[in-house]
Amino acid sequence: MLRIVILAAGKGARMNSELPKVLVDLKSRPMIKYLLDSVVNSGLDQRPLVVVSPDNQKIISATLSDYNLEYIIQDKQLGTGHAVACARAVLAQKKEAPENIIVLYGDHPFLKSESIKNLAKSDPETVTIMPATLPDFSGWFHNFYHWGRILRNPAGAVAEIREFKDASDEEKLISEVNSGFMCFNKEWLFKNIDRLTDHNQQKEYYLTDMIKIAVDEQQKIKTASIGPVEAMGINSLEELQIAENILNQDYN
Repeated sequence: MLRIVILAAGKGARMNSELPKVLVDLKSRPMIKYLLDSVVNSGLDQRPLVVVSPDNQKIISATLSDYNLEYIIQDKQLGTGHAVACARAVLAQKKEAPENIIVLYGDHPFLKSESIKNLAKSDPETVTIMPATLPDFSGWFHNFYHWGRILRNPAGAVAEIREFKDASDEEKLISEVNSGFMCFNKEWLFKNIDRLTDHNQQKEYYLTDMIKIAVDEQQKIKTASIGPVEAMGINSLEELQIAENILNQDYN
């Protein structure tokens, strides 16, 4: 059994919108609906969980009333790791506890259902990530420049995900970036998620730090790569325009 957790607690400040970010329109449609359609079409979870804030839960649930969703409140915005930890108590109450948990982001509208199914098929002992490799950071690919980088060891295995604000100049040259999509073994995730710390510039609990925990345990990190378009998130008006161009097939 597998459950899907969608993070959607962010505000729309950088989008010049009073709406929660995931409800900002992309071609006259809230951007999260594109992702939800892919989740529904994957057939993996009949009632996905959506992590929201106390301030946006009402408007998000009203906007998404056509979908069968379960909402989890993240009372404080303490990072992606904290957001997923908020789901632990809810999932522990289920009669049929899931074996795996997929984490997605509500501001990434282009992820396809087939890619979600491929992520689920990885059936990790710890975690599978979905990186994207860029040709470079020119043109519209510059939107990925501030993303976390995939660090690999000399043998080519994933060693860590370094958030951009914590990356060295050399690490910023790496063109393999982290989309943020992950599939976790549920038991391993919730056994270890309390080991996350906020010892970083943002003072947040990064879900990506679970990768280092797995590596320190000498666990293998699986990957299921996707292309840049599927990986793309929307965090600014510029990126919203690029996303509209993608829908208009100006990008591939």
